[in-house]
Amino acid sequence: MRVATVSNRTARLDVPAEKVFDLITDVDRLPDWNAAIEAVEQRPAALRNGAEWLVVMHPPRMPRWKSISSVRLVDPRNLHFEYETRNADGNPSYARWTWEVEPGDGGAIVTVRWDVYLKTLDRRLMGGPLRRRQLAREVPSSLRALASALAADVAR
Repeated sequence: MRVATVSNRTARLDVPAEKVFDLITDVDRLPDWNAAIEAVEQRPAALRNGAEWLVVMHPPRMPRWKSISSVRLVDPRNLHFEYETRNADGNPSYARWTWEVEPGDGGAIVTVRWDVYLKTLDRRLMGGPLRRRQLAREVPSSLRALASALAADVAR
């Protein structure tokens, strides 16, 4: 396996950890806090190991594409969520995402990690480096949007 990037970000949110985890694992609400996701086209009946969902991706200044995500581990007790995403075009490259939520300081500490495995030459030379730069901007933005969505939920 060839790892193109291993990155992570951490944020402190002023919301209970369980509420953070619930939103992160609510497939239907992904577009509420991830600006790169335009729509959820298919969702699993239940979020459990092996479950899959399909989204339409549309990051700024990029064409649309479909992405399939597969759950590797969902652990609500330990507030731990892992899944893999891959382009629906059949390319074998993929990203592995890990979300860990910990209670802390009256709120939650959220750490997201993404490991990108680029399997083809075109992804290693072109698509991967471009997407890596985009994710470096998108993930912090998504964490801020996650905080805003949770604040709106709490206010209701």
